[in-house]
Amino acid sequence: LRPPMYLLEEGQVMRKSRLLSTLCLITLVAFGALGSSSEKKPSPGPLSGTWECMSHGRPQGDMAFTLYLEQDKEIVTGSVSSPIGGDEITSGSFKRKLLELQIDTQQGKYVIMGKLEKGQFTGTWTLDNGEKGTWEGKKVSANK
Repeated sequence: LRPPMYLLEEGQVMRKSRLLSTLCLITLVAFGALGSSSEKKPSPGPLSGTWECMSHGRPQGDMAFTLYLEQDKEIVTGSVSSPIGGDEITSGSFKRKLLELQIDTQQGKYVIMGKLEKGQFTGTWTLDNGEKGTWEGKKVSANK
């Protein structure tokens, strides 16, 4: 006994429909994976990179230090390195060309304020023990 012709056609239509659905699903997954791998990461902010700096006003005299900054919109993260040690930035922000960094160190809590003009920072620093001074810095390399 052979099934009626209309049942055979319906079965073929079902197989073709399943095959087409499977191909569409595979295509969507492939394009989705391709799209996610080609998405661009947000470009780093203009502060991101290495900054060579000099502080003035410490009892020991001027001291060079380096800021390694990452900027994501108004948020600034990174670290500082100097002859007396290195630490992570506790908190940081950059708004209206004004930088504010807070750094907790073994010497105490530093607050570094600076204004960005013509690609250079100038500003002040304070330590929670009452020491204070000025600083300047210039970007020497960008993060990639």
